[in-house]
Amino acid sequence: MPFIAIELAGSATKEQKAAIVADVTRSMVERLGKPAAAVQIVINEHSTGNYGAAGILIADRPAPPPKEVAPANVGQ
Repeated sequence: MPFIAIELAGSATKEQKAAIVADVTRSMVERLGKPAAAVQIVINEHSTGNYGAAGILIADRPAPPPKEVAPANVGQ
């Protein structure tokens, strides 16, 4: 039985977490041949005020620039 722990700095919506669980489960089924019912996933969310990297709290890092989103299969 695969047990997958996902650690997030910050938070995700219920819809985002549901999509992550579906995607990871599908990957275990496709890649390892595991039955979906056997895949166990836990998502742990950590406050950015309680998590740091490179000597800086994540909450104190400058915000990254916004990402441009490419159009999805336009004209197909």
